[in-house]
Amino acid sequence: MTTTFGTSDILSAPPRLHVRSRFVDDVDPGPGFPFESGLPTTVEQTLELLPTDGFSCWVRDTSGLIGFGRTLRIRARGPKRFAELSDAWKAITEAAEVEDEVDLLGSGLMCFATVAYSGESAVDSIIHVPEFVLGRRGGRVWLTSISTAEVPPLPPILHAEPLQRVQTARAEAGELDPEKWSRLVEQVADMLTPIDTSAEVDAFSDDPTLRKIVLARDEVVTTDEDIDVRAVLGALNRSYPSCWTFDIAGLIGSTPELLIGVEDNKVTSRVLAGTYRVEKNPMDEMPAARKLLSAHKDSTEHAFAIASLQRSLGSVAEDVTVDERPHLLPLANVIHSASDAQATLADDSGLNALDVAAAVHPTAAVGGYPQASAVAHVDELEPLDRGRYSGPVGWMDGRGNGQFGIALRCGQLEDRNRIRLFAGAGIMPDSDPATEVAETNAKLAPMRRALGLDRG
Repeated sequence: MTTTFGTSDILSAPPRLHVRSRFVDDVDPGPGFPFESGLPTTVEQTLELLPTDGFSCWVRDTSGLIGFGRTLRIRARGPKRFAELSDAWKAITEAAEVEDEVDLLGSGLMCFATVAYSGESAVDSIIHVPEFVLGRRGGRVWLTSISTAEVPPLPPILHAEPLQRVQTARAEAGELDPEKWSRLVEQVADMLTPIDTSAEVDAFSDDPTLRKIVLARDEVVTTDEDIDVRAVLGALNRSYPSCWTFDIAGLIGSTPELLIGVEDNKVTSRVLAGTYRVEKNPMDEMPAARKLLSAHKDSTEHAFAIASLQRSLGSVAEDVTVDERPHLLPLANVIHSASDAQATLADDSGLNALDVAAAVHPTAAVGGYPQASAVAHVDELEPLDRGRYSGPVGWMDGRGNGQFGIALRCGQLEDRNRIRLFAGAGIMPDSDPATEVAETNAKLAPMRRALGLDRG
C-alpha cells in the first residue's frame, strides 16, 4: 500500500486509522512492551533504542514525542499548503477510531509536521503520521499505535545501539557565502526606512513602508560516514534543554522559539528578536546583553516582532496579551530578547494548531515588517530556497492541540552524509554587515557543534 499521498487523495478517500494509546510505565505493562532492557530514563537512552534513521521527534528536556515507522505521509506545496494540509488532517481525524487511556497532550491520534517557509518554495510541506509514538509528559510514559489495521500491531522490540558521534565533518559555503551575504545586507539596509524612535510601533498600521527584512544564508556540512541523526539530536538536547529539539522529514535542529502552542483552545507563543552573542558564560554576560538588547536596533526589532504577533494572532484568537516588557532568554551560545503571548480560541472556531500557525507565519522574526511587503522582498532578494527553514515545525493531535516552533538553529538532510545548515538575521536601516555575519555565525554554532565542528 502506498503511504505517501497528496492532500486531494486524502480528501477524496480519507483512510480509516485505528489508534490506541496506553501507558507502558505500569508495574505490569502487558504484551507489546517495546523495550528490551526496561524503561529508558534519559533522552540519550531513548535515542539509543531508535533506528539510525526513519524516526521523528519533538523533545524538550526529558519530555516530548518520538515516532517511528510510517503509517502515512501527506505532501503539499504552494501558497495554499497550510490549508490543504489542515483540511487533510481534519478529514483523517474525523474518520479515525481512537482508544486513548492516556489522555495527555500528544496522546491518541497525532502527527508530526513541517511546513516550507515560502509558498514559492520547491520543497514539499509534510504531515507525517508514524506507526508508533513514544510519549513522555509529567513523568508518565505511553505508547501509541496508529494503523490502518483494526487489530493494533505489536511494536518491535527496541534494542540499544550506541550513538555514533560525527568525526569527519567539514563545512563549506552554500549558495550564499558570508561575503555575498554581507553585500546583500548592505543593499537591503539601504532600502529600509528608519522609524521615529519617539513613536510606538502600531500593530494595526497599514503603512507599507519597509522597516525590517530578514535575510538567511546557508552552509553545507559533509562527512565521510553516514550522519547518525540520533547523536546529533542527543548533543542538541544536552546543550539546549530549554529548547525544542526536533527531527521531522530530515529537518533537524533545536529551536528556542515556540511559534504557537495550543491546548484546549488556549494559545501560547514566544517572540524572540534581538541577539547577543555569548563569548564565554551566558550568566556572566547578562548585564552586557541587557545593555546591547535595549539599544535602538534590537529594541526596535523586538517591537516589530511583538506588533506582528499581536496583529496576526488577533485575526484568529481572542484576548491576546503580550508581555509588556521583554525578558532575557540565556542559551549556551546566545542571549535573546523574549516576550511571551497568550490568547484564546473560540470554542466553535474549528481551528487546529496548524491553522493558528498559518495565521501567524511568517512572523517579523523570520520575514520582516510590515509582513506582506517584507516577505515579498525576501522572495525577490534572497537567492536561495529556504525550504522548511524558518517555517513552522512540530506536531498536532486529533483534538486540535499541538506545538509548532519556528524551524531555527537547524539543517536539512540532503543525503546520508550531507546536511545544509541555515541561519538568518533581521536587517534594519542601521545594520552593520560584519555584525550581522557574526550573528548568523552564532546561530549556526549549535548545529556545527552537534556535528563535531567548532569544538574549541
